[in-house]
Amino acid sequence: METKRLNVLVTGGNGQLGCALREASTGARNRYIFSDVNSLPGKETVYLDATNPDAVSIVCDSEKVDVIVNCAAYTNVDKAEDDTAFAAILNRDVPANLAAAARRSGATLIQISTDYVFPGEGCVPIREDDTPAPASAYGATKLAGEKAIRDSACRHIIIRTAWMFSRFGNNFVKTMRRLTSERASLNVVYDQVGTPTFADDLAAFIVYVIESGQLGKTGTYNYTNLGVTSWYDFALAIRDLSGNSCRIEPCLSSEYPQKANRPHYSVLDKSLVQKTFGVTIPHWYDSLKKCVEQLEANGN
Repeated sequence: METKRLNVLVTGGNGQLGCALREASTGARNRYIFSDVNSLPGKETVYLDATNPDAVSIVCDSEKVDVIVNCAAYTNVDKAEDDTAFAAILNRDVPANLAAAARRSGATLIQISTDYVFPGEGCVPIREDDTPAPASAYGATKLAGEKAIRDSACRHIIIRTAWMFSRFGNNFVKTMRRLTSERASLNVVYDQVGTPTFADDLAAFIVYVIESGQLGKTGTYNYTNLGVTSWYDFALAIRDLSGNSCRIEPCLSSEYPQKANRPHYSVLDKSLVQKTFGVTIPHWYDSLKKCVEQLEANGN
């Protein structure tokens, strides 16, 4: 007997991960509905202000939503220190609204969270069951969003990720490509270590979970690319793959003061997601090469 075709609502559908999901879901069996508060030229977008619980309910009911993928978030880490109230609305209240709607309708909520829920003070890969202790307002509001989802008792999959990059939107890869083409020298911190995440890879994983009928594997999972790097070494790789000659010097975080605290070590352990879903995760460098090729093909 043929299984039901699912209606999948993507919030924040015009952001970096949302755009990657648009491409990853092309040709998928299930129906993907992309929503946002902003339009994107040439892309069909359902207007949805997810801060409004009534609006969320109306869209979920009218579209008969079976799955919600929440890509909407407040991601300006430094600005969140002063704009904590609005960061909390987007990172805590929006997930709570979506979770309530999912609970009422029996839908599954896939929430995108962050390595910033951890303090980043260790030196071994962080497991899902390690104790969160965010050191920034951004991390605290994202952790509050996780708690709101769990407290709602809706079916959910929470995915913690980090250092996202792609050809879409604004991100470190695009910034480094521009700066290393414009400047003779540049300083980049070397005492913050983690793993980049190619939005295309994460989007492909999310679509795989949905299309392969694995939504029942509820819980919290880490997903980044494989490998470990510092921002400094990541910048070197971006420069070299882009064919630029800018001199990049390593510096300490203390030499580059920022309002919000950054984790010094935020490598996430991916063994649980690999074992549970049977996925192969690419190394960050291989995915970076793909991203640079995409940017160059698009003239960026």
